[in-house]
Parts: sequence; structure tokens; C-alpha cells
Amino acid sequence: MRHKEDYKFGQHSHHKKDIVPPAPGMGSVEKAKEFKVTWIKLIKYCKDYWTIMIVALIFAAIGTVFTLIGPDKLSELTNIITEGIATGIDLDGVTKIGLTLAVLYGLSWVLSLAQGLIMANITQRVSKRMRGDISNKINRLPMWFYNKTTTGDVLSRVTNDVDTIGQSLNQSIGTLVSAVTLLLGSLIMMLKTNVIMTVTAVLATLIGFALMMVIMGKSQKYFARQQQHLGEINGHIEEIYAGHTIVKAYNGEEEAKNKFVKLNNELRESGFMAQCLSGLMMPLMSFIGNFGYAAVCVVGAVLAMNDHISFGVIVAFTMYVRYFTQPLSQLAQAAQTLQSAAAAGERVFEFLEAQEMEKEDEKTTKLTDVRGKVEFEHVHFGYEGTDKTIINDFSVTANPGQKVAIVGPTGAGKTTLINLLMRFHEIQSGTIKIDDIPVDKLRREDVHSQFCMVLQDTWIFEGTVRENLVYCTKNVSDEKVKEACKAVGLHHFIRTLPKGYDTVLNDQVNLSAGQKQQLTIARAMIADRPMLILDEATSSVDTRTELLIQNAMDELMKGRTSFIIAHRLSTIKNADLILVMKNGDIIESGTHDELIEKAGFYADLYNSQFDAA
Repeated sequence: MRHKEDYKFGQHSHHKKDIVPPAPGMGSVEKAKEFKVTWIKLIKYCKDYWTIMIVALIFAAIGTVFTLIGPDKLSELTNIITEGIATGIDLDGVTKIGLTLAVLYGLSWVLSLAQGLIMANITQRVSKRMRGDISNKINRLPMWFYNKTTTGDVLSRVTNDVDTIGQSLNQSIGTLVSAVTLLLGSLIMMLKTNVIMTVTAVLATLIGFALMMVIMGKSQKYFARQQQHLGEINGHIEEIYAGHTIVKAYNGEEEAKNKFVKLNNELRESGFMAQCLSGLMMPLMSFIGNFGYAAVCVVGAVLAMNDHISFGVIVAFTMYVRYFTQPLSQLAQAAQTLQSAAAAGERVFEFLEAQEMEKEDEKTTKLTDVRGKVEFEHVHFGYEGTDKTIINDFSVTANPGQKVAIVGPTGAGKTTLINLLMRFHEIQSGTIKIDDIPVDKLRREDVHSQFCMVLQDTWIFEGTVRENLVYCTKNVSDEKVKEACKAVGLHHFIRTLPKGYDTVLNDQVNLSAGQKQQLTIARAMIADRPMLILDEATSSVDTRTELLIQNAMDELMKGRTSFIIAHRLSTIKNADLILVMKNGDIIESGTHDELIEKAGFYADLYNSQFDAA
């Protein structure tokens, strides 16, 4: 998976310094727009497991059929016992039926267990494959996709949505088959046994379910309010927690508390109504079952007294009523789960089917003995899905070893320019060349391998200090690692850590923002690539450390073509070429002294910083 530093330039973040396209929110979807289409895609996605899934569903159906035969046998057993009370019970018959029931229920349990194990195994395999496909897809998507999609949304698809699909495949499909078989089977067995008793049982059940549907309809609006209020209170807590220093500084505790109390009361009220009404479901299900039992017993007793049925039929029907009501609630739950899975599947397939970057397997052009000449020739660029042009007819040449600084106000297009150079975005027209070779003739990986990058937003992963320093750089000696850390002033701090360079960086090891920045600069030094990109690389360090790092960076930049994005103009005074950008155009260019003499935009910007100081 591409690490954060590789695609940070193209992402929309709170620290973004250039123009980005509109980023529509992509919240969690509760109801699928295309239920049927999505489930067809899911079924096709599982085609490697169709055979074993069909076997599992057949096991579920057969196991349910064995369960349905039970009440019929119990009816026979009851009749044998009741008929033999006066004349003597046929113990051989009782034993035979008892063993038959034991075998039937035993086989039903074995088949249900087998179905559960098979579906659990398939579910995990499908989930693993789906997560792998999403992970691979991340590397093949163009950067504009991440401009329109939040990081949290992508993570939600990998975790929550895939888990929802997995749970649905594991539980709902098997439950659906078993419930349908049980519902139809029990209805058929009841009709076969006695039509009048069947009508009684069905009517009693339908009356109960009609009452349940009324309550469910009433409770739905309270559940919706509960989720809304829960979201509001979560948002408030996150907002206050993130800005707790500001809240305290402005004595805003009382106002924050009052708002929390208000939101908390609203959540309590909606939650109380939702939980009260939903709490009626289980008692209501019990009522439906008991009402069915009572109706069957009353009607059965009347029929038995008139010798229309035997006592065993009543016993069988009490079980058939349970078998008939149980799958109705299971079907309702399965339908909800299937709908959730379809919504999750819709989001996953939307991601998997998103437009990918053009494949570059056929490209064979390679960069060898890179000198570092970079040319922009009449480059035009605008973000996908917008009509606005960000870079207008941009042309400039950076000669090998030159130190090129790019300055300008926020939104001028500075970072976008680097995005284009790294091929994080593709230009609409014009050409970008490295050593006279157009970058679109090179594979993206080959372009990336020519640059070291140090970004304003640092990225440290959980691993040892050394692993963070030599990230993706092979055959690095300990001496080279230490030299880089000494150059940026980090070596002494690392020596104070419990295990030095082998200390694992996690929540227990606190690094300041400046130390993280020093580490990422050392990482770039160790990578030792032909060209260098610095994006506000010293923005998070103090003045003394900045001077130390600046000297180290000057050493690093010797002989390398370097591109520096800076707001602190004092850090780029010794640049060979300064490009002043505004609204995607170069409005001034030259050395620091030349631009100061011009007394233009750059001079005003420079003087304003030192006047402010």
C-alpha cells in the first residue's frame, strides 16, 4: 500500500496550502439504492465458492426438514401412549419412535453445524479477498479520487463494510434458507395434519404480527431521531475534546456543558422511546407464540372432544405453531441484514469499480545516470470534475543541481505543481520532462524513485526508530543512519531512548512535532535520491533547530536538483531560482536579490514578514 508521504500532496487536509477540488461528503449508507444489482455482484464475487455454498445451503434445508418431521413423530408417540394407558403402552413402538427422533434431531444438528462451519470459512475467505482487493485498488486509483473521498470513508469500506458483508453471508443466507424451509414446511405439515387447526394457527399468528408491524412503524421515527442525536452528541464531544485548550483559554466550559446537557437530554428522550418500543418486540413475540398455542389448544380440544382429531395432533400443532412463528421474525431480521449488506456491498463495489490510473506495463523507458534537469513546457492543469484551471501555461526549466524555491500565497498552485512533477496527477496539456524524457513515457514508480520528499505533515509508523529512518531503502549501514541523524541534530535524543535506534515508536514514546520533522528529514538523507522535494520542511521546528537542519539540508541539496515550497522566505534566500506564483501563474522569477530589487510582489511579501517580526 502506498505510504502517506507518497500521496499527501494530492490529499485534502486541514494543512492544505493549495487549491483542491470540492470534496463531497461520503457518509455511511443505510439503505442500498440498487439492492438486486448489488447482490448479483456479491454472488458473482463469490463464484469460486458457489459449489460449496450450495452444499452448505442444502445441508441447512435438509437439517430443517429433519426438524419438521419431529412433531409428526411426536404425534404418533403421544397417540401410542394415550391409547395404551388403559390397555398397556406399546414400549417397542415408543422405543422405535424415540430412537427415530434422536436420529432425526441428531442429523439436523450435524447438518446445521456443518452448514455453519462451511459458511464461516467461506465468509472469512471472501472477506480476506475483498480486503486484499481494496488494498490493491488503493494503489491503482488516481489522486483525484482521494480529493473527493475522506480517509475515514476509505477505512470504513475496508473494515465496517467488509465486516457487514461477511456477517450477512455467514448468518443471513443460511438463516434465510432455513427460515423459508421451516415456514413452508411447517405450513405444509399443518395442512397435511388438519386444515381447521392450520387456519386457526395462521390467523392467530397474523393477528400478532399485524400488531407488531404497527409498533415497528411507530418506533422507526424514534430510532432515526436516536441516531441523529447520537451523531450530534458524538460530534460535539469530538469537537470539544479536539479544541479543549481553546475552550479553557476562553472560559467556554459552561457553554460547552450547557450544549452537552441539551444534546444529552434529546438523546435520552429519543433513546427512551426507541428502546421502550423495541423492548416490546420480544414480549410481543412471546405473546404471538402463546396466543397461537392457546388458540390451537382451544380449537384442538373442541375437535378432540368431538373425535375429529387425536390428542397427538394437538401436541404436534403446538410445535408447528412455534416453527411457523419463529421463521417469520427470522425472515424480518434477515431482510434487514441483507439490506445492510447490500448497502455495504454497494459502497465496496463503488470503490472497486472506480476509474483506475492507466496501466503502464508496456512502458520500458528508464532513467539512468540521472542529472536532474527538469522542464515544464506549457503545462495546463485543472482538477477532475471541475472547470477551473489551476495551472495556466506554466513553463520553467530547473537545471541539474539547481535549488528552486516556489513561493506564493495559499492557493497559488505550489503544491499542485509538485503533484504534477511526481505524476500524482496527470496534466491536461503540455509536457514535463526529466533529463529530456517526458514523464508520461516513464512508469510512475520510476518517477517516484528519483525524488526524496519531506512534507509539512510528518508520517511516523509503529516500528523501531531505525525502521522509520530506512523506510523502503535497502542495504543501509548503521553508520549512514547515524550520520544522517547527527546532521539533523537527532542522534543525541535517540541515544537517550531506552533501546536507542531499536526503540519502538508507539504511544509510549512521545516525539515532539520538531523531532518527527527531524526524523523525516533524516529519512530523506538516507534515501539519497537524485532530486529533492521539501514542503515547509522546517515549519514544525524551533529557530535553533531550524538553523541546524538548514545547514544539513544545504549539504543534502549539493549536487541535487531541489524544489522547495516555503512560506518562511528567510529559508530560501540562497536559492538559485525563486518562482513567485499566484493563481497558477509565475508572476515573478529570479534570485532573492534580483526580486528584492524589483520591489514587486516578492519584495512586499518578504518585507511584510520581517516588518511583522
